[in-house]
Amino acid sequence: MALFRKKRGTDETMHYGAKLITVAKPQSQTTEQFRTVRTNINFKAIDHDINTLAFTSAAISEGKSTVAANVAITYAQSGKKTLLIDGDLRRPTVHSTFSLTNRRGLTSILTSDSNEFSLDEFTQDSGIENLSILTAGPIPPNPAELVGSKRMKTFIDLVRNYYEMVIIDLTPILEVSDTQELARELDGVVLVVRQGKTQKQAVKRAVEMLTIAHAHVLGYVMNDVKSEDAGYGYGYGYGYGYGYGEQEKEKKSIFSWMNK
Repeated sequence: MALFRKKRGTDETMHYGAKLITVAKPQSQTTEQFRTVRTNINFKAIDHDINTLAFTSAAISEGKSTVAANVAITYAQSGKKTLLIDGDLRRPTVHSTFSLTNRRGLTSILTSDSNEFSLDEFTQDSGIENLSILTAGPIPPNPAELVGSKRMKTFIDLVRNYYEMVIIDLTPILEVSDTQELARELDGVVLVVRQGKTQKQAVKRAVEMLTIAHAHVLGYVMNDVKSEDAGYGYGYGYGYGYGYGEQEKEKKSIFSWMNK
């Protein structure tokens, strides 16, 4: 499990995994913000049950994998039986985040000739109570066909009967078309936006594409927001800091949730 400083626009998450602040510092303000995201998602489920949820972004390196992993942990910590699926078959990160093998995973299930399989043979223990992991598996030559396949939809219908919450880390929506195909089959989708990197037009286009796909867009999470006065408080903007060592200055940011 990793907690590290990520530079903008790099492949570090692919190689070293996402920051699991919810495990490393469960009492931190940052962790509280991930719990706030979970709470807001639950509020959206009043009239619409949500037990299959995806996190995506407009483009790469915007923090979707970090948000997906940490929100999944908060659901597990709340007592819900949770499955985190790495649905980014081009740039998988979940196995690195949880220090797991990626020899088989989602692609192994989707490319299998068998119509019957034991889910326990493919999922792995995260080391966190109530949280199971399904890694991406070997990177395939045809990820779009796999994610958008009928077998994938059938698989989602299957796992929703075994887990109280299924969270999927999806490929950035402006990069490929398969995210749209799967998004429409899920109970909810959250867009992750990174200040200073994500362009407004990209966010607008991402929302348009999700809307065209008839996806249930719950809202967006904005991360890496710089603020000199980011203090913890009540509302849709919350302040937090990442700690990377006693000699390093605390980084202040705002983790925001905005309902659609």
